[in-house]
Order: sequence, then C-alpha cells, then structure tokens
Amino acid sequence: MSRLGLAITESIITEYGKEELLRRLSDPFWFQSLGAVMGMDWHSSGITTSVMGALKRAINPHFKELGIFICGGKGKYSKQTPQELLQIADATGVNGNELIRYSKLSAKVDNTAVQDGFQLYTHNFIVSDAGEWTVVQQGMRTGDKTARRYHWHSENIRSFVEEPHTGICGINQGNILNLTATEAKKSREGILNIITEDPKRITEEFKRLCMPAHHDVRAKDVNLKRLGSTLWLAHETLPVDFEELLLLQGVGPRTIQSLALVSEVIHGSPTRFKDPARFSFAHGGKDGHPFPVPVRVYDETIATLKNAVQKAKLGLTDKSAAIKKLHEISSRAEKDFIPNDNFDSLIQKEREDSWKYGGRTVSGNAKPPKQLHRDNQLKLF
Repeated sequence: MSRLGLAITESIITEYGKEELLRRLSDPFWFQSLGAVMGMDWHSSGITTSVMGALKRAINPHFKELGIFICGGKGKYSKQTPQELLQIADATGVNGNELIRYSKLSAKVDNTAVQDGFQLYTHNFIVSDAGEWTVVQQGMRTGDKTARRYHWHSENIRSFVEEPHTGICGINQGNILNLTATEAKKSREGILNIITEDPKRITEEFKRLCMPAHHDVRAKDVNLKRLGSTLWLAHETLPVDFEELLLLQGVGPRTIQSLALVSEVIHGSPTRFKDPARFSFAHGGKDGHPFPVPVRVYDETIATLKNAVQKAKLGLTDKSAAIKKLHEISSRAEKDFIPNDNFDSLIQKEREDSWKYGGRTVSGNAKPPKQLHRDNQLKLF
C-alpha cells in the first residue's frame, strides 16, 4: 500500500501540483476511492488509519522532493503532531505555532462543537512546505463501534466555528447538535454570552457519505456504466488506431483494468467518486471483497506508475500521457455503453482467477477452484 500510495502521490504532484493533492485528500469521496484502489476494504473504517499510515510511511522520507509531510496518526501518534509541525517549521520557515493552533482547533471542533457521539482516536495533519494543509481525522462511537471521518482543507477555511469542513463521512445517525452549522450562529453567540439555557435550534446534519453495513460489494453500490466501460477497455480487443495506448504495450489486460481505475483516481474529476466501491475492482480487498488482492497485478501497477513518473521527471511524458488516456477513453465509452446483468458473474470470475495473479487476503493465498485443481491432478497422470 505504501508503494502504490507513493506512486499515485508522485503522479498527482507531477501532473497537478501538491496543492491538488491536499485538495483531493480533503474530499471524502476521493479519499474512499483511493483507499479502495489501494486494496483496503472498500467501506471499512480502517481505510482511514491504513491509508494515512501507508501514505505517511511513503511520503515523509521524500518531503524535500514532494513538499508534503504527514503529521500525527492513530492514538499516541496523534499527540506527536505539534512536535512534527515544529520540525517542519524549522525546515521550511512556515509558522509552526500557527499550524499547531490549526491542528488543535480542528480536533477540538470535531470532538466538542460537533456533538455526534464520536470521540476522535486518529488525527492526521497533512502540510505542504508552503504552509497549506489538510486534516483527515476520525472518531469512534463506543457503543456500536461505528466510525465517522472528518475532512478539512485550509483553502476553504473562513472560520473554524462556522462550516469549516470540506466533508464528513459516516453512517447517518439522525439529528445531531452541530454548533459549527450556519444555522447555529445564535447558539454560538448565546454560549459566548454565557447563556445557560439549552440551544433552541437543532441544526441540520452535514451532508454525509453513508457506507452500508454489508461487507460484500453489490451492484447497487457501483455505477455499472462506469465500471463496465473500464472492463471493456481492459478486456476487449481495441482498434489499432488507439495510439494513446501503444506505449502501454506489454502490460496485460488485468493490469490495464487496474491502471484504468488508478488513472481515474489520479486524473478524474470530483463528480466521478460518488461510488467508491467501483475502485475496489482495481485491486480487490484484503478481506476478499469483492475478490482477493491480486499481488502480481498490484506490483505491475506500481512499477508502471513509477516508471512513468521517473520518465516525466526527465521530460519524457509519453507514458504518463498514455496512463491518463486510459481514464479518458473509458470515460468516453460510457456514453454508449449499456451494462448487462452479469455483475455477480464478474465477481465470481475474478475470484476464480485470483490465484493466477497471486491473490491474497488476510486469511492467506487464493487457491484454484476445486474443479480446476482436480483437472490438473488428472493431467499429471
């Protein structure tokens, strides 16, 4: 995950700049899609800690080159954020004390001003060498072990106490007391005036990305036109005049499928991340849903991205352009693509083929289907 995360990060920064990476990390839909394309369980609360932990390990050693540093983490690591920010301040000249204040304020707001029953247990403060920042933090409700993730971006901050978030991601819990809502302005003024009576207005809930309780990936979780056009790109025989793809010759169809979805994470517009489950069809999930992680495909995806980034640094942008074209071609194909009802068959085939690509889950290596295994045994005699 760290290697793929670094390759995606380098691609985005090379193509669009570090400011764009910060903006994307502040988008809960894009973040969930990134986690899915990296092989995490597509709807799990563990995406937050796993993705940010993987990115921190990968990005921080390259801070001088990339201009991005990730502070904090889960539990005790979140408390190291002030010290890490001071180190960044010493290295870059940005105002460390000011950044520490922003970090603490964002945590205080989501723990106290948003009364939703979730207590923060992970806090990541992502900062650039120019002093711009994004916060990705998550709280857990002890009763049912559900989680809620909060996103912030310095570019959008006009006030820390009125509509400061770029998004909040979690299961809808009904009405909550949200003192950061615009509608709660009178309540905030009342608190400042030490009025002891309860606030009279229960604020509207933030717009949330709601993840279902089921672990498996279902057709209703996915934009089938978009997924279908991606699979078409990967597995159909393309016309020879697709010059944009010539530089990717030698990359197998299964890796093209993964690269097309990774390409969308790198180059896609914000409107294309409303169905994060679709991105689990790049590299599966560690829990086996929708299928085991195809490790050999994963490694080939990383190698292709890193090769493109390294060549781009030398001014050779053809391979980067080819990867970008994967997303563009599949997007164009959506207009005329009509999905069929073979979604469950698609997942079944991916699972049956998983062993061919080094499929792996937290439970172990994927194995050939039993019938295929018996047929191979017979051939040995």
